[in-house]
Amino acid sequence: MPTVFGTAIKRREDPRLITGRATYTDDIRLPGLVHAAILRSPHAHARIRSIDVEKARRAPGVVAAYTGRDLQGRIGTVPTAWLLPDSDLKTPPHPVLAVDRVRYVGDGVALVVADSPARARDALELIGVEYEPLPVVVNQEEAMQPGKPQLHGEAPKNVAFHWKAGNGASEAFQQAEVVVRHRFVNNRLIPNAMEPRSAVARYNPSSGEMTLWMTSQNPHIHRYLLSGILGIPEHKLRVVAPEVGGGFGSKIACYPDEALVAFAARELGVPVKWTEDRRESFIATTHGRDHIQDVELAGRKDGTITGLRATVHASMGAYVSTAAPGVPTILFGLMLQGAYRIPQIEVDVYGVFTNTTPTDAYRGAGRPEATFIVERLVDLFARQIGMDPAEVRRRNFIPANAFPYDTPTGLTYDSGDYATALDKLLEALDYPALRRRQEELRRQGRYLGVGFSTYVEICGLGPSQVAGAVGFQGGLWDSATLRVLPTGKVLVYTGTSPHGQGEETTFAQIVAEALGIPVEDVEVRHGDTGEVYMGWGTYGSRTTPVGGSAVARAAERVVEKARVFAAHMLEVAQDDLTFEEGRFQVKGAPGRSVSFQDVALQAHLAWNLPEGVEPSLEASAFYDPPNFCYPFGAHACVVEVDRDTGEVRLERYVAVDDCGRIINPLIVEGQVHGGVVQGIGQALWEGAVYDENGQLLTGSLMDYALPKARFFPEIETHHTETPAPHNPLGVKGVGETGTIASTPAVVNAVVDALAPFGVKHLETPLTPEKVWKAMQDGRR
Repeated sequence: MPTVFGTAIKRREDPRLITGRATYTDDIRLPGLVHAAILRSPHAHARIRSIDVEKARRAPGVVAAYTGRDLQGRIGTVPTAWLLPDSDLKTPPHPVLAVDRVRYVGDGVALVVADSPARARDALELIGVEYEPLPVVVNQEEAMQPGKPQLHGEAPKNVAFHWKAGNGASEAFQQAEVVVRHRFVNNRLIPNAMEPRSAVARYNPSSGEMTLWMTSQNPHIHRYLLSGILGIPEHKLRVVAPEVGGGFGSKIACYPDEALVAFAARELGVPVKWTEDRRESFIATTHGRDHIQDVELAGRKDGTITGLRATVHASMGAYVSTAAPGVPTILFGLMLQGAYRIPQIEVDVYGVFTNTTPTDAYRGAGRPEATFIVERLVDLFARQIGMDPAEVRRRNFIPANAFPYDTPTGLTYDSGDYATALDKLLEALDYPALRRRQEELRRQGRYLGVGFSTYVEICGLGPSQVAGAVGFQGGLWDSATLRVLPTGKVLVYTGTSPHGQGEETTFAQIVAEALGIPVEDVEVRHGDTGEVYMGWGTYGSRTTPVGGSAVARAAERVVEKARVFAAHMLEVAQDDLTFEEGRFQVKGAPGRSVSFQDVALQAHLAWNLPEGVEPSLEASAFYDPPNFCYPFGAHACVVEVDRDTGEVRLERYVAVDDCGRIINPLIVEGQVHGGVVQGIGQALWEGAVYDENGQLLTGSLMDYALPKARFFPEIETHHTETPAPHNPLGVKGVGETGTIASTPAVVNAVVDALAPFGVKHLETPLTPEKVWKAMQDGRR
């Protein structure tokens, strides 16, 4: 049998997804189903004087209508799951419906349930709400100033937390030959998953059991949190994530809306469905990024970087969302080392309340913001000292023989070979020829730019002990159960919850390789708390390093038990058996063997069991990693900027990524492609904009530009393989690497193209207008 691990098998999920036969949450139809709609505040900040829902209650088809006051004492508030220590974190109550005050456009104020979605939404128009508008603040730095509107009495100056890390950088800056200072604004992004959030709840009053289907990246975490909000014992609450049409972090958070749907189902005794529309998604689903970053880099004229410090103001929006405190701190601040030997680092982060949609994880979650700082500063430093940016990177890389490497921020990088990745990238680019071409085109009045990003990221979230130390209110291990059926077919139950990453394929490959069976004989199940004991979800590129390692361990245990049966069947000692390509073979006796399928059948028939051994062939395993994983790579973007219009044309994009051992090259390539496109979207097109009144000006696809396939050249992917030393598969994550690397690579390329105009930096997104204006200013 050919080796399965490392084979480019097509994703087995795709046929049902591509043909439209998959079941998403909104596809669920139950007898007696009714539909919910949520009235949302049109004001960013206002006192609620009164709410009148009587007309709505009397409207045709309406089953019920609720206000925040109706729910007081009957449902809990929305919790925060990352209680960041040593930060004086403030977590003001977040009611599922606003009671006295709304704090952002989109804050829910009333719930209507009717016999159709249209009637539910029509009834919202009949609700009378008297608002008293209050002053608004949307900029996080302004929000901290004296006299600005206070969102929560518990948080003076609107500061949700203040967090510091690093070993201090004063000495590096005192002794620096060169200091680079800059302010970067990491623009706010709106996830825009293809499938908006949706929930269907069914309550059984006779048993007290609730089933909640929802768009979730972590069903077990949602069960855990929603149990507290609803007051339903955890063993009575089943959360199911069917197909999830994209998450990108936005379906990690615990929202008020899904809790409202479950509450209504329990109150009314009928199934209730809610699905947000696209406009609602823009204002009510968490946003990402939104950092103001004041940064400095210290170095020497020979290209050596000696220190880095940053003061960052991160907008939390109106409330502290589920994982929000960890994003601009643990996942951001601890990664300011990048891929470089920077001996001194100092980071100071303020999380600030503003009258905007709450922020939370967005693909990469903190690491893109950190990588952007480091990679932009490296380019600015290279330009200031007159050195090639690739050479500056090479001179400062952590060498391959230095791993494991302890960083000044308290992490231990597991393994890496950053120089080899850069060498492979430069070779793929034919870098010297590219620079010669750039000079030739400039003489013709054409502006070509080359930008690099050599990144390292933290993923594979656990370990659980570390999670507890940094305030994450949960574990970060994961589980797997392998159940072998009498015919030798295998069911795999994983605690992770894939939603586009392809683990139904890769996990099947892991099992097929371990058991020596066809990959078609393995089925992977996930996303249902009623089927799977426990798991901590899919985010932070943890599914394969953590969940896959649990699967691998469970497969090993199945083989161990199968060996006991096989030895009994062949009447030899277990040590006398080899197991290869799905057969237990007696050493030195080629004719004596049994297949894995033979063993599976006898284990279930139980006609002749080894003494003390129970029937069946099943094993469970739990994996709690001793360290994070640290994927890395080197990306380059080549652009040409039109001197007349400012339009940026992507000419080439080359990625060299190292995610440890590769299970399925096809899936790795797909993940890199998707991530790169998403990161370039931030660089060139995407950006949420609020006006001074807190109104989202980019609140629809007419105003918020998303990347389209025709914008991109072929994304060229290459790989190196540096195995992770601490998990049984040697794998690292790859789902977010493209997003982390691509934004600074593109910005560096555009700024490089505009160097003849004296341009040193432009804030993202790099719209044609912004680029054109910078060129005009440079001509003066």
